[in-house]
This record gives sequence, structure tokens and C-alpha cells, in this order.
Amino acid sequence: MPKTARALLQLPPATAAAIEQLGADLAVARLRRKESLRTWAARMGVSVPTLQRLEAGDASVGIGIVATALWLIQRDGELAQLAAPEHDQGAIGLHVREAVALGSARAQASAQARTTAKRT
Repeated sequence: MPKTARALLQLPPATAAAIEQLGADLAVARLRRKESLRTWAARMGVSVPTLQRLEAGDASVGIGIVATALWLIQRDGELAQLAAPEHDQGAIGLHVREAVALGSARAQASAQARTTAKRT
């Protein structure tokens, strides 16, 4: 039995399900195009067992292979946007919280400066 990467063992359930769905969707795309496993695998430059693993939702299939499958169905253009900084809500939220904290600190400092100025 092959050694499984720790990261794959720690894959969040929702992510594992999404990968499985992607594999199933790619299988449907292949079948709708009336392509055999052998033909599709050859077009992708992979073996039939690798394509079967991809279609089964095996998370250990390399991202380059996934990207090639997406290219075959003309959906690879969306890859560039998946982790684009302008769509990173976690980082955007962090920056907003930092800006709010900075604004609060500056407002407090300004209020303290006004209070000190009134006393003198």
C-alpha cells in the first residue's frame, strides 16, 4: 500500500467532497464528448489508471493533471482567479480589521491629545 501524504490525511471533508465532485464532473465531461478513457488519457499525456484516479476524486492526482483536464474542456482559464489576491476574503477581512484597529487607535490618540490640550 502506498504511503499517503499527511496533508491528504488532513484534507477537510468539504474539500475532499469538492475534489470528488470535480472528478465526477470531469468524467461526465469526457463521456458527453464520447471520449474513451484511453483516448482522453492519451490527450492528457497520462496513463489510464491516472485518469481513473482523477475521475474517482483521488486528491493525490497532481494539479498539473487536473489543469490539463480542465484545459481539455476549456475551463482552465478560471485557474488564474482561484487564489487571486483580490478574491482572498480572509486576507481582505484581516486588512479591514487592521484598518479599523488603526483608525480606532488614531481616534483615541487624537481624543487624548485634545483632552491634554484643553487642560493646559
